[in-house]
Amino acid sequence: MIEDNEQNFYMMRFLLEKNGFTVIGANTGREGIEKALRIKPDAILLDIQLPEMDGYAVAEELKRHEALQGIPIIAVTSYAMVGDRERILHAGATGYIEKPINPDTFVFEINSHLRKDGD
Repeated sequence: MIEDNEQNFYMMRFLLEKNGFTVIGANTGREGIEKALRIKPDAILLDIQLPEMDGYAVAEELKRHEALQGIPIIAVTSYAMVGDRERILHAGATGYIEKPINPDTFVFEINSHLRKDGD
């Protein structure tokens, strides 16, 4: 999960870990890219408003790496203006969840973006 807001990170991590996920965090886009290349996670949750490098640039960089092809990138962001969803999907995200997240549906939404066995 690439998220610089401590409260958002805590809430999402809590929900995911409660449902059996292992969460590895990064506070910046560059750190997130480096960890993704090293770990090759099952999915990448990506905030858009990040220090140093915004989520659009991060998504584009992640997609450039062959080793990360096929890993879902799910934008989890408060950017909800007209065109924001399309812009991040064009940059390389495969999914989009608006903040504030709904704790009752968040894990279901994440699961809907994960690769299933045989996919």
